[in-house]
Amino acid sequence: MTRWLTLIAFLLTLTPRMARPQAPQTGPRNAGAKLRYVVFLSRHGVRSPTGKLSQYQPYSTGVWPEWSVAPGYLTSHGFHLMELFGAYDRMQLSSEKLLGASGCGDAQVVTIYADSDQRTRETGKALAQGMFPGCDFPMQSLPEGSEDSLFHPVHELWNRLNPELARGAIAGRIGGSPTNITTAYHLQIEALDKILANCGGTGPVQHKRTSLFDIPASLSLGAGDHLADLKGPINTASTLSENLLLEYTEGMDESKVGWGCVKHADIEALMELHTAATDYSQRTLETARTQASNILNHISKSIQQAATQKRVAGAVGKPSDRALFLVGHDTNIENVAGLLDLNWIIDGRRDDTPPGSALVFELWQEMQTGKYVVRLFFTAQTLDQMRASTTLDAANPPERIPVYLPGCSEEDLSCPLDKFSNMIRNSVDLQYVVRK
Repeated sequence: MTRWLTLIAFLLTLTPRMARPQAPQTGPRNAGAKLRYVVFLSRHGVRSPTGKLSQYQPYSTGVWPEWSVAPGYLTSHGFHLMELFGAYDRMQLSSEKLLGASGCGDAQVVTIYADSDQRTRETGKALAQGMFPGCDFPMQSLPEGSEDSLFHPVHELWNRLNPELARGAIAGRIGGSPTNITTAYHLQIEALDKILANCGGTGPVQHKRTSLFDIPASLSLGAGDHLADLKGPINTASTLSENLLLEYTEGMDESKVGWGCVKHADIEALMELHTAATDYSQRTLETARTQASNILNHISKSIQQAATQKRVAGAVGKPSDRALFLVGHDTNIENVAGLLDLNWIIDGRRDDTPPGSALVFELWQEMQTGKYVVRLFFTAQTLDQMRASTTLDAANPPERIPVYLPGCSEEDLSCPLDKFSNMIRNSVDLQYVVRK
């Protein structure tokens, strides 16, 4: 185990963290352009694992740590992190003259709409509290437990879905057999399996541990929100790796993070398992188009509404809004990224969507011509910022990197609004669009 972790850590150190260059802040060619509107498609903050700890116990000798909240709930630490992010967003937007630096007046030009889960609703409240402390901000969502079509496929549309095509699309990306993924990521799965087998054990093992490699790999028609279910070592490893990341970002004592065996470099290396699993299950085009068409259509309509200052059917919020926060899940970001073929590297990880991260759509107006352009960014707190509850400011900002939109972005990574709108119109499948 030690040799594997040492090798992973060594490979990571070939590009030292301190030496990573900051991404260029590319923008519209016209230096006189002004920011007019921003949409944040955000993941909720740090939560507890979504399953009961007994579900994970068969794979480890160490006992998984207890959490202070129910499975899948935002923690108080996670709430505070999103408060910090909200305060930074207010500072950043005020620096662009989109919002004032303080006060409650601008609350009327910001809409925060969250999915109905506790973790998303509480994240929305935390963002509002950070942006508008002491203000009575009307965060919007459906009642907890309701099915919100903006963030999930609705049951009324299931007769339009094609699970067989989704399964075939995934099969075509993995060479026809799910065991191929196990082979491709054998080294990473083995590194995690050694941690699960050798860390945290105290006294005689009370049960026969199931190795990750003992889990059958399968690809089947899906159930619930899933069009297709890809199961096996890579998917279980994805869940367990993210659980380790959650322990780290929750700020748990080092002795509890991976039973004292898992450090920062290990988290970064193991999260490749999570990225790989979600790549196939959420970014595959047929799945992404089905699950992202609705929310992406609403984002596009909201941007059009902000540009015209006239109500547009399907937009979220008011024509006078200057910012829209849609608080959902990593799957929402991954589905949109899959549909639009978006990629990024942030905090040293490829296409990761850590807690609290957001895909950002900015609407800029070039003052000389009056024309609008759209710019895309991805932003996230670093793992260490989350672990330490670091205050975010100009001297210590969250990471923020520009994102290229294939078929639309120009040399400066800005995309003309009419071209952006046409691209979204051609990308979404209207049979999966539900008007709110």
